[in-house]
Amino acid sequence: MKLIRFGAKGKECAGVVDDEGKWRDVSHVVHDWTGGTINEFYYDKIKANSISDYPLIAPDMRLGAPIGEVPKIIGCALTYGKHAQEAGLVTPKEPMIMLTARTAINGPYDDVIMPRGATELDWEAELVVIMSKGGSYIPIEQAMDHVAGYAVGNDVSERQFQLVRSNQWTKGKSADTLKPIGPWLVTKDEIPDPNNLEISIKISGETRQSSNTGDMVFSVAELVSQISNFLTWEAGDVMFTGTPPGVGYGMDPQTYLNPGDVMEPTIAGLGAQRSVVRKIYD
Repeated sequence: MKLIRFGAKGKECAGVVDDEGKWRDVSHVVHDWTGGTINEFYYDKIKANSISDYPLIAPDMRLGAPIGEVPKIIGCALTYGKHAQEAGLVTPKEPMIMLTARTAINGPYDDVIMPRGATELDWEAELVVIMSKGGSYIPIEQAMDHVAGYAVGNDVSERQFQLVRSNQWTKGKSADTLKPIGPWLVTKDEIPDPNNLEISIKISGETRQSSNTGDMVFSVAELVSQISNFLTWEAGDVMFTGTPPGVGYGMDPQTYLNPGDVMEPTIAGLGAQRSVVRKIYD
């Protein structure tokens, strides 16, 4: 299934996408998609009726990120060898991770607001993994049992905050609106191989990143398993799995986002986002 959340920010309700691509309101069966509801029990309750019987959602309704009440966001760094190369860094032998503030989560079509003082705002198209079950020290053979599904992510990053101002990666990635997710969470049964998905991003109509998740040096299962050696996964956790080459930081000359730029990350089978960069702070 394709799970969506619709409504005003902070008041989203659960929905699904039907076979014709129309949005359906299932909030009388499950109020919201959270770590407690992204599981077969609630999927089966919804499937007990024909999806076409659920009320239609207006096509101009706002979509939020497809998962609510997120316990934590884990970001993975340098998982694509060519991205590490363009950043002048070495591909890690085991996952490099960082925590990102969950308050940064944004809807797939919401504006991205430049943080106050931002001068080097950058894009990062990424495969997002959403966890359905918690656990630690997870064997790789069981790792995918903990995954609910996948979504498009854009790990928008302020490079001055991240790399210059005390070299704090979390600092550069946690401002409000910098983590658009969606438009939907595609359950894992619909994506046979998350390690073979075309991924790209356009900036104001120009393709800047174009790759395949198969270019990652770690599979999704490896990331889930290895990271569980250092923290406990919880249902509803969000993992950004890293970005391919083509970010502004790696260009010559370096190129960053300006107010009015449009970011459109796309992943095969997972949909596309559209976010406009806005400046509201002096």
